[in-house]
Amino acid sequence: MTDPDLWLTPGRDAGPAIDALVSSYGGRRAGLAGLVAALPREGRRLRRTLSPGLAARRSWTWQGPDRRDPRWWPQGVTSSADAAAGAAEAPVPGRVLMVSWYAKTMPGEPTPPGGQGSRISVVDLEARRYDHVLLVRAQADGSWKPLQVHAGGIAWVGSWLHVAATAKGFWSARVDDVVEVPAGRRAETFGHRWVLPVRRGHAAGSGEGVEPLRYSFLSVDASPASPASPAAPGTGPELVVGEYARGRRTRRLARFALTPEGAPVVGDDGRARPLSVHDSGVAGMQGAVVSRGRWHVTTSHGPWTPGTLVTGASPDAADPWRPRRWATPMGPEDLAVWPGDTPADDRLWTVTEHPRRRWICELRVPR
Repeated sequence: MTDPDLWLTPGRDAGPAIDALVSSYGGRRAGLAGLVAALPREGRRLRRTLSPGLAARRSWTWQGPDRRDPRWWPQGVTSSADAAAGAAEAPVPGRVLMVSWYAKTMPGEPTPPGGQGSRISVVDLEARRYDHVLLVRAQADGSWKPLQVHAGGIAWVGSWLHVAATAKGFWSARVDDVVEVPAGRRAETFGHRWVLPVRRGHAAGSGEGVEPLRYSFLSVDASPASPASPAAPGTGPELVVGEYARGRRTRRLARFALTPEGAPVVGDDGRARPLSVHDSGVAGMQGAVVSRGRWHVTTSHGPWTPGTLVTGASPDAADPWRPRRWATPMGPEDLAVWPGDTPADDRLWTVTEHPRRRWICELRVPR
């Protein structure tokens, strides 16, 4: 474990611009509860044999157009169990996942520079229903721009949703800011019924000679009390972040303290600094979580070969990582933990990205 000079600098809150956006769409925030109560799309639960992966317990998939779509690619995953770690009570009833997607630019289509940006899918696992929410940056005049990030990981803590932005750090939105777009104006939101404006960015920074951390993926550690990462008294859960890399690029894992409300803990200098940074992450990491003090990491082997789930007690151990090949379906991305009453009841969640091989998959936790 190292202690490099790394930090995040929170940007200005976009509250006034968000208020202007809300007014332009009718003046009312639907919030997450309003969205969950009106999910129109029906997902499908699959038998285990239909979603490969030796650690797979259950899987869900999307409607056919979303399962095949060459534009939108799933990436990050987080859950209402994560959100409850930073809230006095569950933010929504039942079991709810959020999945992030980024948009590829299709040849010959008139789109904004950089394409349609990124979005979140809100998935009610019990009802097997979902819908998509476009992520946007509100402007002072009530207009907006697409949030142009890869969204390789997301973390929902309390009312905050953090969205990975790779070299730029991450963006944060409040789920209560979800706005319903009037039916006659949905062409301007690329067909999306809902938009969620981000409130502020958290810019990645570093000292001289130190490469800034890349925020490839995010997750929530709801029980961060560990010798390697002692959170300051009065803080909430921790944010786990990591870097995707192969070859000689860094593949660091880091942890940041969060407030009980889910925002990064900022010091007197106006910056949030990591509690710990580990240099020995796995090559090709797509997601990483910590469950009961143990690390779990996904790696992908392309669109045709099932993925690997790598587990270790600590990235700093002499031989930290134990790979379990063919543990996940092909193309695994981010990870989230759903803790149970006992270790045997714990589950991991991942999503897979390739068209026609897109699943939301519940995995057994290796021990």
